[in-house]
Amino acid sequence: MTLTTALTFKLGGAPAGPAGTGKTETVKDLAKALALRCVVTCCGEQLDYASMGVIFSGLIQTGFWGCFDEFNRINVEVLSVVSSQIKAVQMGLKERKPKINFLDQDMWLITSIGIFITMNPGYAGRSELPDNLKALFRPVTMVQPDLLLICENMLMSEGFNQAKVLAKKMTVLYKLASEQLSKQYHYDFQLRALKSVLVMAGSLKRAFADLPEDIVLMRALRDMNMPKFVYDDVPLFQGLIADLFPGLQASRVGNEDLKEKISEVLEKRGFKHDQETAFSQQIDKVVQLYETMLTRHTTMVVGPTGAGKSVILQTLAQARKEDEEVNVRIDTMNPKMITTDELYGVLDSETRNWTDGLLSKIFKEANTPRDADSKPETRWILYDGDVDAVWVENMNSVMDDNRILTLANGDRIRL
Repeated sequence: MTLTTALTFKLGGAPAGPAGTGKTETVKDLAKALALRCVVTCCGEQLDYASMGVIFSGLIQTGFWGCFDEFNRINVEVLSVVSSQIKAVQMGLKERKPKINFLDQDMWLITSIGIFITMNPGYAGRSELPDNLKALFRPVTMVQPDLLLICENMLMSEGFNQAKVLAKKMTVLYKLASEQLSKQYHYDFQLRALKSVLVMAGSLKRAFADLPEDIVLMRALRDMNMPKFVYDDVPLFQGLIADLFPGLQASRVGNEDLKEKISEVLEKRGFKHDQETAFSQQIDKVVQLYETMLTRHTTMVVGPTGAGKSVILQTLAQARKEDEEVNVRIDTMNPKMITTDELYGVLDSETRNWTDGLLSKIFKEANTPRDADSKPETRWILYDGDVDAVWVENMNSVMDDNRILTLANGDRIRL
């Protein structure tokens, strides 16, 4: 309601709040409800006023909505020019002009246009918005999402009959887990983590329609969460699940052929261990990585140096090659070795010539269709290095549901 009221006053909307509160989702959902196309752009410091002008001129002439994610990552000097561009659009809407002059061109103004910005306050490398820009947007502060309602609705839409009871169990489990398990940087028991479990529960429900619903959900909760726990937290989490689903036993989905291939590959590479438990744990880790990659398109392997992160990736690639006869191509790069411009590409501000970066080139190659007569191929892009906010921020819209890499020259590469 707040955003639609902003539109009636010919203003933009600016949802603000921490990660996982649904800023972009809200804008996308509203656009969907009004049957309008919403184009999400992940902003970064490589966007200058000219490339912003190009995006705006596209929105003006199509009437699409533009949602500029993490808008305050753009440099302040660019933002002051952007405010005059947005002002021109809003004045045209207020005066009901059929055409406006934008970037020294006369353009037809389609009145369904909406400009939204989302901001995450309190991150490093964020600029404060200039006052003349703030005045053009109606600020909206996000509230804490109601996890119980969201779970219930999603379970219902995935075909669960006991959605109300199961949603309660799920949210209680995640609340207890966040309170009782050890505090690790990579643990996340918020909305995003819940959402991926719900999607997996839905696909399991359709695959095993004859199983009771609580077993299906328990299986999804266990199999999606197990890979991320450190060793000491595993029995604690198993205890929590046993308390919430008393007396239920669900066997793991067996990938027996793959397991055999994995142990063969590990033995070939000299990783055989005398202790059966240690060896089977290592095999389990590879299987967990495989299962995680089936449900997510971006995966993170975490651990100290020498913990075997590269080993499980290479083992899985080799095992899949032998088991499913799938060719796995891995493009490895160290994102900390080069600047963000060298990683994503750079736009010359004078000539407007675009030079591809390492990632954008690999990303385009990974997206090219394979030859019809060649073997099936899986392509992995592997960032082998530390994660920091500077380079990983530009991957935001690739990693969420949009699956689009946006570059400063206006290219949108869909995964």
